[in-house]
Amino acid sequence: MPKTLFDNIWDLHVVQQKQGHPAIFGIDLQLLHEVTTPQGFQMLRDRGLAYKLPHRSLATLDHSIPTREDRFNILDNAARQQVEMLRSNVKEFSVPFFDFESGHQGIVHVIGPELGLTQPGMTIVCGDSHTSTHGAFGALAFGIGSSEVGHVMATGCILQQKPKSMRVTFSGKPQKGVFSKDYIMALIAQIGIGGGNGHVIEYAGEAIQALTMEERMTICNMSIECGARAGLVAPDETTYEYLKGRPFSPPEERWDEAVAYWESLKTDEDAQYDTEIEIDVSTLSPMITWGTNPEQAIQIDHPVPFVQDSPKSNQETVKKALEYTGVTSGQPVENTPIQWAFLGSCTNARIEDLRIAAEMLKNQKVAETVTMYVVPGSEQVKEQAEKEGLDTIFIDAGADWRNPGCSMCLGMNDDKVPAGERCISTSNRNFVGRQGTGSITHLASPATVAASAITGKITDPRSYFNS
Repeated sequence: MPKTLFDNIWDLHVVQQKQGHPAIFGIDLQLLHEVTTPQGFQMLRDRGLAYKLPHRSLATLDHSIPTREDRFNILDNAARQQVEMLRSNVKEFSVPFFDFESGHQGIVHVIGPELGLTQPGMTIVCGDSHTSTHGAFGALAFGIGSSEVGHVMATGCILQQKPKSMRVTFSGKPQKGVFSKDYIMALIAQIGIGGGNGHVIEYAGEAIQALTMEERMTICNMSIECGARAGLVAPDETTYEYLKGRPFSPPEERWDEAVAYWESLKTDEDAQYDTEIEIDVSTLSPMITWGTNPEQAIQIDHPVPFVQDSPKSNQETVKKALEYTGVTSGQPVENTPIQWAFLGSCTNARIEDLRIAAEMLKNQKVAETVTMYVVPGSEQVKEQAEKEGLDTIFIDAGADWRNPGCSMCLGMNDDKVPAGERCISTSNRNFVGRQGTGSITHLASPATVAASAITGKITDPRSYFNS
């Protein structure tokens, strides 16, 4: 039977399958950070088990760490303990680790691709839901629970039921000022936070093929926000060009062999999917969230919905979201004043994201009423940005140029939005209090965040690209 890319990767990694049971499923790469790994390491100790494949793992610091200049001084006791515990654990079990000033420390879903560790056809797991990011390379990548982290450490495998398949085709050519973040937010708004439940999504179409690898990572990153198990993009010349020459990519003498294998994984022409969706990006405006989950999003020039416009089963959720965020039904979110702007996270903290924002902020000033954090996704991204002079542009504009980490994406470190204040953010979740207790979050693209930081209110970025 014709197979999808997902089918091919799945079949190649099933170690054993008994009828009526989950598959014993092989894992090629496990990514680790300080928050979700202590239980796994302790399980190995308690059961007297070895770490089966430490060379197929990579650890770094990202969630709990400060991003300020003196980041070695971790003030929060719980965060400091998490960091020290990871340092101790990786040393004990011989796991490769990138600490501060290694040149490669950063958000785990940024450093895997930039090092060439993430490759087509691989299976990749991490105790972090946004592991789906790595699917941009044609890898099957998904988040796992803390106990499952220990299972993979001990066995190199995990128990998995095979998900269903979905293909989302993005067609058309976008307007200037519309980016891949807007594509994925439009999908989530259309199908809802549960629309992808039980599925692996393969993204296809001319609009996907035209994207860079960094743009594809943004789309796959937020697959989890519509409930999908993972997101995939078939590898192509854009993928191969990105990977070639990176530290852990196949060496030159094995390159042609690797590409031939990657090509063999692609979806067959007659392959069937359980669900098919198509979105035309040519009519899409920049997206912005108005509520408290990622499906509560609209095009920036469209009005916020009324409670009665939603299905009865969802009206109470919509009512509470409107009360929390304080936006007005029937009016656009555009022009709503903000106090914070955040450019960062595993969704949008790569060099291309910083370049977009820097180009808009050049010779401009962040509004006096706004505090803007610009947080590169890794030490490598930070170094490249400083080499290009992007840091100077941000600093001259009045933004705070910081060290790599998850930062203001989640209230798990020093970088928090104060209660009652509003932040426009390139991150991936706008849950109640996600960026700090009582904070209000509006998700958007780097361009929309930059435009809004300049004006001090939520602003359509298209005028910056059409002037």
